[in-house]
Amino acid sequence: LLVAENTSNTLHKISEIYDRIAFAGVGKYNEYENLRVAGIRLADLRGYSYDRRDVTARALANAYAQTLGAIFTEQQKPYEVEICVAEVGDTPEEDQLYRLSYDGTIVAEPEFLVMGGQAEALTNEMRTAFSPGQPVREALGAAVSALGTAGGPNGAPRSLPASQLEVAVLDRTRGQRKFKQITGLAL
Repeated sequence: LLVAENTSNTLHKISEIYDRIAFAGVGKYNEYENLRVAGIRLADLRGYSYDRRDVTARALANAYAQTLGAIFTEQQKPYEVEICVAEVGDTPEEDQLYRLSYDGTIVAEPEFLVMGGQAEALTNEMRTAFSPGQPVREALGAAVSALGTAGGPNGAPRSLPASQLEVAVLDRTRGQRKFKQITGLAL
């Protein structure tokens, strides 16, 4: 499950990279959008040249880490982004979740990850609300509740309406394409 607070209906933070791989980004939109497009091209090229099974979140995360690391060391201004690459496997044990920071640092996360300006506080909230194997409805409730604990006036909790959320899921039970956005009445 990928959840983002997003008041824009046109600029997306969450998208599909390949059949079973999703991408999420925070920071400067044009920078993470460039990374997203490059990831799609790399995935398509690798899947076409070799085999669809050769396209993995780990390979994409490594390519992103190399790109971000090169930009960080060779350019005057590094990218101001943090991205997530997620892959759903045939079983929960095969799922992969990677966080990449602006300097190319890559971290494999075991269960969930939080990105953005108040990530530490939101991570603490998610630790108390998250449990492995939660149904999507409960996991979404936990994520939205955690998001609502930050950003309110004077630190007060706030309510986030569906119109301010961007939500997608990687569902291993779907056909070949596992990515599905949740919008409208379903959200």
